[in-house]
Amino acid sequence: MDNALPENRTMADDRTDDRPDWHEYFMAVAKLISTRSTCNSRPTGAILVKRRHILATGYNGSPPGAPHCRGHFNPDGSPFCYSRHVGAGDANKYNYCRSSHAEANAVAQAARLGIAVEGAAVYTTLAPCYICTKLLAAARIAEVYFEHDYESADRKRDEYWQGIFKESGITVWQKISLSPEGMASFAGAFSGITSERRLGVH
Repeated sequence: MDNALPENRTMADDRTDDRPDWHEYFMAVAKLISTRSTCNSRPTGAILVKRRHILATGYNGSPPGAPHCRGHFNPDGSPFCYSRHVGAGDANKYNYCRSSHAEANAVAQAARLGIAVEGAAVYTTLAPCYICTKLLAAARIAEVYFEHDYESADRKRDEYWQGIFKESGITVWQKISLSPEGMASFAGAFSGITSERRLGVH
């Protein structure tokens, strides 16, 4: 599977009608999946795709049955975050964060359902952290598409892991975003009843 865009080419260049192209379609699904996130800080959604078919989905959140942060607040009314609550710094945030990341949950869902993901692409609203990068490489994910850079406090560490993905079998690491045309199309689908008749009755 090779969904990579040629250099200096935008997703709109591949548009042959008014439908969203495949990259926009899959990223929009990932954005919708993110609405189920239980993280107050960085809601994230991810999907695994192979041959233009969605294999599995995931969002960042606590393990099943475990308490999560969404819907909980600090005494001052601000959104609750457990790792911040216990004072974990950047170096320790993964040790105290209650959530598994969206990409990890997508891979876990595929494993539970017996779905092979080797050679698949991941579309995620947030670039994978270094832990998820290793997991995706181990799962033989071939392509990574993300909407927003991870931007951790340890840029040197992030650059290191982003630099070695080529050695791990990940052939594409690409930032993409929705075009204005794509955004308009998705907004129209959610602004009313999607399948209400648009043409006259035969």
